[in-house]
Amino acid sequence: QVQLVESGGGLVQAGGSLRLSCAASGRSFNMYAMGWFRQAPGKEREFVGAILRNGASTYYAGSVKGRFTISRDNAKNTVYLQMDSLTPEDTAVYYCAVEKSIFTRLPGTFDPGSWGQGTQVTVSS
Repeated sequence: QVQLVESGGGLVQAGGSLRLSCAASGRSFNMYAMGWFRQAPGKEREFVGAILRNGASTYYAGSVKGRFTISRDNAKNTVYLQMDSLTPEDTAVYYCAVEKSIFTRLPGTFDPGSWGQGTQVTVSS
């Protein structure tokens, strides 16, 4: 079972940036694709983006493409979400997830196995 711990959330003004981190432990981090999701109040959790296990490819939701960047450092068992040009619509709890299988279903879909506890991102106007 993998454990995931997100950090880096906070309050930022519109137009600003934040970088979230997700530290993983418990199994072979570098064998799995990793994803980021978010959930705003009153809304369903939505896919933000994902990265293949070797970092060779990334995939993003249309709403964040060009503003958010996912990267990973397999030596540190950590995945990152760099968020630029933030808007109030980006306000949500952000979660990282490890894909359920080493046989990724990306780019078609991301099938999450374990979740982190989430980190709050609030963007003020």
